[in-house]
Amino acid sequence: MNDLPPQSGSIPVRLANTVEAGGCSAKLGPKQLGEILAQVPLMQHADIIVGAESHDDAGVLRLADGQYLIATTDFFPPMVDDPYEFGQVAAANALSDVYAMGGKPLYALSLVMFPSKQFDDEVLVAMLKGGADKAREAGCLILGGHTIDDAPIKYGLAITGIVTPELLVTNAGARPGDVLVLTKPLGTSILAGARKADLIDEAGMHPAIVSMTTLNDIGARHMNRVAAHGATDITGFGLLGHAFRFADASKVTFRIESSRLPVLPGALDLVSMGVIPGGCMRNLEFIREHTVFLPSLTAERKWLCLDPQTSGGLLIAVAPDRADTLVAGLKNDGMLESRIVGEVHPPGEKRLLLA
Repeated sequence: MNDLPPQSGSIPVRLANTVEAGGCSAKLGPKQLGEILAQVPLMQHADIIVGAESHDDAGVLRLADGQYLIATTDFFPPMVDDPYEFGQVAAANALSDVYAMGGKPLYALSLVMFPSKQFDDEVLVAMLKGGADKAREAGCLILGGHTIDDAPIKYGLAITGIVTPELLVTNAGARPGDVLVLTKPLGTSILAGARKADLIDEAGMHPAIVSMTTLNDIGARHMNRVAAHGATDITGFGLLGHAFRFADASKVTFRIESSRLPVLPGALDLVSMGVIPGGCMRNLEFIREHTVFLPSLTAERKWLCLDPQTSGGLLIAVAPDRADTLVAGLKNDGMLESRIVGEVHPPGEKRLLLA
């Protein structure tokens, strides 16, 4: 992964300490969200290729010329202290939905909720610069946005992307016999919670920030090269929450080997000390009835798999004879923690097997 860009540095504020929950930990719980959305009629149109019913990473609409438009948005309160880094993380997280579909981001609109009486304007300037720099790295134009004077502070992007039909990747394409590849390490919310409680210092948090500010464009590019069958990005519902949505949409069962999972430095030790984000509990409630926890699973790795990630990696289903090529390509392009973490089985009694 790339190292971090220059930080804003001069702004003496720890943004994460100003909110109760930050990053994707602030999302509404997946079970509650599903119950709410079930009461809202779905939009029906002949040109909707991917709609809300499959709980995919973004919506996809067919254009008149046959290309597909990708539409998504994501915003949240800060889970890092530095305003510039917060802007980078929020932008990378929002862009990830387009990459998870195999697409290319075209343009974005900024979504800002900023308590002007609580913070100096330089905090907002630094946030917007961070987001703009990350969008520029992605080749995505920020055309404007909307700002509300509101507390707590929140920032994100509404993004429009594009993909050709043959390159579209959804969460409904995994096939029995496929191999599962994960491109980033887990543990971002565990480390963020520890930093907020001063259990780790800035150096201890640094690997998480590097991971969260790394774009998933590399993952998208390489999964297109190997014609991956399906993918999703790992964010607030944790590895297991998003894996369940993926397996359920694909009508298969995933077996995930927790011992193979890439982990941010110190995350498992922190879990053993009792650093378990509240979002883990919501995610467990969501996937419990759909998951078999096998005897080989340790408690620390179970909580790791439920940790609500912010700007996490891609979980990719690919044919087994192309998996090594995919992992090698990812690592050669800087995604050094990429690895095979499981397999796709025919549908069983449960959607997930966690070993």
